[in-house]
Amino acid sequence: MLLDHPLLRRLFHLGALATRGMTLGVRGAAIDGEGRVCLVRHTYVGGWHLPGGGIEPGETAPEAMLREFREEAEIVVDPAVPLRLHGFYRNGAGAGRDHVALYVAPVFSVRGEKTPDREIAACGFHPLDALPEGTTAATRLRLKEIREGLPPAANW
Repeated sequence: MLLDHPLLRRLFHLGALATRGMTLGVRGAAIDGEGRVCLVRHTYVGGWHLPGGGIEPGETAPEAMLREFREEAEIVVDPAVPLRLHGFYRNGAGAGRDHVALYVAPVFSVRGEKTPDREIAACGFHPLDALPEGTTAATRLRLKEIREGLPPAANW
C-alpha cells in the first residue's frame, strides 16, 4: 500500500493538516495505581504522546476518547466511572484551527499488550516521575497540570 512508507504517511498527515478546516481531537491520560501513565509512539510523528486522535463524524468527544484508548492502547474505561474532562486546548500545530479535549480515565483496565501496527509503533505505561526520553513537552505539561491540580493552559 502506498502509505506503508513512513515518509509518505508523514507527508499525507501534514497535507491533511494544511487543507482542513477547524478540527477537534482528543487525548487521554490513563494513570494506573502505581503512578504510571500510558504513552504511545505513533508511526507518523516523533515522540511519546498521550493516546488520542480525531473525532469521527457522528461521535461525541468522550466516545472518540474511549475508541482511541481501545485502538491505541488496549485500554477499556469503566463505564460506571465516566471520563473526566480536564481541559480544552488550542493546538499550535495545524495552523491554529486544531483543538484538543483532554480527558482523564479515573478507572480502567488493560485488555492486553498493544501490538505495534500501522499507526502505533509502541505503547506502554511509564512512571510519572521518569517519563521516557522523547516525551513531548506538551505531554509533560499536561501531566504536570493533572498531577498538581493546575488549571489547564490555553494552548496544547
